[in-house]
Amino acid sequence: MEFNIDEVAQLARLNLKAEEKARLERDLGAILDYVKNLEKLDTENVEPTSHVLDLENVCRKDEARSTDAATKALEHAPCADGRFFKVPKIVQRD
Repeated sequence: MEFNIDEVAQLARLNLKAEEKARLERDLGAILDYVKNLEKLDTENVEPTSHVLDLENVCRKDEARSTDAATKALEHAPCADGRFFKVPKIVQRD
């Protein structure tokens, strides 16, 4: 497959030395040739997937439920005002 390594390097914002360009051109050429071979495969009856394994989410369902976590947290607060933590003022207006 034909490509211009200088143009590819510019698009990728790479400053390459001559030996790096030669190696990258060879490696990128091999990758593109491999992809070209993959295009020859018959995938007519292959079902599209997002992952090679048939994975399933095993997390629990997200259900709303009541909790007393806020009340428990406020029990340990040094100072509270109703349902809120009371903290010292840190912003002063002139």
